[in-house]
Amino acid sequence: MAKNAKTKSVAKTGRERSEFLWGWFFILPTTIGLIILNIIPIFQTIYQSFFKTGDFGKGNIFVGFTNYAKVFGDSEVWQSLLNTFKYAIVEVPFSICIALVLAVLLNRKMRGRSAYRTIIFLPMVAAPAAVAMVWRWLFNSEFGLINNVFGTNTKWISDPKIAVFAIAVIGVWSIIGYNMVLFLSGLQEIPHDYYEAAQIDGATGIKSFFHITIPLLSPTIFFVLVTRVIGALQVFDLIYMVMDDSNPAMSKTQSLVYLFYQYSFVNKNYGYGSTIVVLLLVLTMIITVFQMIGQKKWVFYN
Repeated sequence: MAKNAKTKSVAKTGRERSEFLWGWFFILPTTIGLIILNIIPIFQTIYQSFFKTGDFGKGNIFVGFTNYAKVFGDSEVWQSLLNTFKYAIVEVPFSICIALVLAVLLNRKMRGRSAYRTIIFLPMVAAPAAVAMVWRWLFNSEFGLINNVFGTNTKWISDPKIAVFAIAVIGVWSIIGYNMVLFLSGLQEIPHDYYEAAQIDGATGIKSFFHITIPLLSPTIFFVLVTRVIGALQVFDLIYMVMDDSNPAMSKTQSLVYLFYQYSFVNKNYGYGSTIVVLLLVLTMIITVFQMIGQKKWVFYN
């Protein structure tokens, strides 16, 4: 008996060791990629923020917290931060709400459901340059489709008051399909028995949506909310491709990431550009922490 127990223990230990080694073998490429592409650049960026680029873009000059002091007193940085928040305030809630409604509608049995899902998801696979070109034509104040259809003469992307919101509309249109797919995956995990019981009790479709769908889908909604907030705070490509440097609305539209690009890759001031990114990193972490704290009140895990 003792011998058999010892043999089983050795076999179990060998199997556990094998599973441990194979587990690390499979996750090692991802771990190495995260360290090289994410972790190390973060620390390099923080380190770079304490330096000023030398003349002609060569060499680093240690300046301590001078860049951070300059950031907090730079009106351009604060304007870019305000622009980023304006974009996020429009893009995040609208993209989530519209995608959620579409997911609920397309989760039912209906004719052409797969075609509708594909059409809505298409903006995610479209080339960003093509998307920007089409929307610039739609928003054109002289011969754009929107102004011609509605008979207006609005300067959608050149009016400083509304340009950032016009960019946010493009962001909403671009991300709806991705959010919808995530919500569809969450909806398919909800047992249909809940809806049948609610229907027997006389609950309408709207009541079932708010009292069954939303609570049971809240973990997915929370995940989409966190990722979309982070994505919105890092917006760059839409602004870069839709707006021109000569655009009079650029100062009221450029985001923090766009400002980082200007300082780091156009002006070659890597230290100040890194400081702007560190500021964005800290703000993103603070907002995420508040989201993690707040989710305890409205997210329900099964």
